[in-house]
Amino acid sequence: MATIPLEIDNTQDDPRHRAPLVTGDHDLGTLTETVSRVAEAPRAPLAWYVAFTISAGLTIMLGGLIGYLIMTGVGVWGVNNPVAWGFAIINFVFWVGIGHAGTLISAILFLFRQHWRTGINRFAEAMTIFAVICAGMFPGIHVGRAWLAYWMFPLPNQMAMWPQFRSPLLWDVFAVGTYFTVSLLFWYVGLIPDLATFRDRAKTRVKQIVYGIFALGWNGSMRHWHRYERAYLILAALATPLVLSVHSVVSFDFAVAQLPGWHTTIFPPYFVAGAIFSGFGMVVTLAVPARELFGLKHIITMRHLDNMNKIILATGSIVGYAYSIEFFIAWYGAIPEERFAFISRAFGPYAWAYWIMFSCNAFVPQLFWFRKIRTSIPAMFIISLLVNVGMWFERYVIVVTSLSSDFLPSSWGPYVPTWVDAAMLVGSFGLFFTFFLLFCRYLPMVAMAEVKAVMPHTLKRSAHGDGHAGGAA
Repeated sequence: MATIPLEIDNTQDDPRHRAPLVTGDHDLGTLTETVSRVAEAPRAPLAWYVAFTISAGLTIMLGGLIGYLIMTGVGVWGVNNPVAWGFAIINFVFWVGIGHAGTLISAILFLFRQHWRTGINRFAEAMTIFAVICAGMFPGIHVGRAWLAYWMFPLPNQMAMWPQFRSPLLWDVFAVGTYFTVSLLFWYVGLIPDLATFRDRAKTRVKQIVYGIFALGWNGSMRHWHRYERAYLILAALATPLVLSVHSVVSFDFAVAQLPGWHTTIFPPYFVAGAIFSGFGMVVTLAVPARELFGLKHIITMRHLDNMNKIILATGSIVGYAYSIEFFIAWYGAIPEERFAFISRAFGPYAWAYWIMFSCNAFVPQLFWFRKIRTSIPAMFIISLLVNVGMWFERYVIVVTSLSSDFLPSSWGPYVPTWVDAAMLVGSFGLFFTFFLLFCRYLPMVAMAEVKAVMPHTLKRSAHGDGHAGGAA
């Protein structure tokens, strides 16, 4: 296993050394105590109850609105002819993108043996699961007759009809379904050693039984560790191509169409970079208050946040480049409708949305070139929020501006979202944060077994051949 230099806290600002991954005076026991006390405490912090009450209320509102939508019809949305896709598809693409950072942190950084992932991978993986749940909800209700959503699956039915496999919307069903399944398995397998720790520390019989069932009989033997590491490696190898393929398939919803503003081959790499960009923005948004609220500053350190901000800077630059190159493609393609579509985006009726998108996604992340901003908690939190705002507006610009003004001026039409559109968007955030807050309260937020394997004294022993880092966990 690769090693990292062993530093002490006073090398934090020394460019010749890397800051430690776990600061303070933590050993294996105190790290377990710090992570476990969040779930073991008889009462959560007051801020948790406030946040959960608000999120649960928004989730209940979302459920009521879905019922209202099904009873009344999609006319309660602002969709019309020609803008048949509105907030539902915008929200779908947005939430799928949010889920990308978790799998990238977990799978790709794991295969590249990047030890700094261990402090943040657990809640990033959880974020992936919850974001995909929020994403999958919108296509199901967008079909209008939600009780017939099963028609999208290749199941025998009374009319002997099969789905149209040439439709990219059907590709979404398989791509997102596969992504969710593999991500859920990857998250759960990584949880098993820590669930066994919770089982052994549980004070009540109910917790012992519940954690024991999900720990699958884990006893920490070398045989269990060997099976665990093999399974984790296989799932990481399966999840890695999904990081690139899922949002590429989602981009085909637009790229295979003939519509000006959509029909371009730059969409797959541009969408993948944007997904990673927005996903890391959400991870920072969640990590900053979580480490403060639950006392995890020594485990989710400034080094973790700094590295994530660097990735936001890199992917934000890619996204900004893609925005610019789209105008070159429209000019070079010499198609009048395509040129008009992009000029209209920047200077037409939806220019306000375009420049919010461009400012938040291309300009604001450039502040991370400055180390003082990359390591400033208030600055990174505000920038991460702006990243999420900008990426939602990116999907709004792609969907609405292209559909509202296509080839024929006689078929143009404006799009105005209704209060139901806005309320369901807010409700989806309520659903996401409800899941996330429950996860923080009852499951280990940090992968204790993996963090222990990269603590300084563990790495030192591994470097001298005195033991195996995985076994030390």
